[in-house]
Amino acid sequence: MAKHGVCPWWVGYILASPIRKLAQNPARMLKPFVRVGMTVLEPGPGMGFFTLELARLVGPEGRVIAVDVQPQMIAGLRRRAERAGLIDRIETRLAPAATMGLEGYDGAADFVLAFAVVHEMPSAAKFFTEAARAMKSGARLLLAEPVGHVSKDDFENELALAAEAGLATVDRPLISRSQAAVLKKV
Repeated sequence: MAKHGVCPWWVGYILASPIRKLAQNPARMLKPFVRVGMTVLEPGPGMGFFTLELARLVGPEGRVIAVDVQPQMIAGLRRRAERAGLIDRIETRLAPAATMGLEGYDGAADFVLAFAVVHEMPSAAKFFTEAARAMKSGARLLLAEPVGHVSKDDFENELALAAEAGLATVDRPLISRSQAAVLKKV
C-alpha cells in the first residue's frame, strides 16, 4: 500500500475554501449520518471544512472530537469555530504521529468521519482498531479516500483492515473525487 505523508498544514487553507462545497458539500454529505446530541470523532480535521458542519448538526447537546497531529491545523480550526460560534461543541486534541491518543474515549463515538486521512496514517490497521474502540456498538464510520492518492486496490485493503477491526462495510456512497464506504461497528 502506497503511503503518503501528512498533508502540509498550509494546504489546510485551501481545503477549507468555501468553493470546495461545490463538489463536496458537507451538509449534504453528513446529514444522513449525524443527529442532534451525537458525539462525533473526526481524525484529521484540517482547518475544519467538515468540522463546522458536524458541530452544527450535533447541536448544543452534542460534541465533535477533532484530532490532528499538526498544531497549525488545530489552531486554524479553533479560529474558524470561534468565528462561527461553534467552539463550545468542538473538542480539539493534538495527537502524536503514531496514534490518535483516544485513551478514555472507549465506546464514546456515535459517528466517525475519516475523510482523506487513513492513507496518511502510519498504520491503517492501528487507525481502524483505535476508531473501532472509540465507537459505540452500531456506530457508523464514513470512510472516503481521494482517488488521486489511493488506488482501488489500496482502498479495498483499507476495507479489509477495517473488517479485521470489527467494522463491516454496509454501503458504498458516491462522493465526488473519492472512493467511499460506510462502515458499521458490529
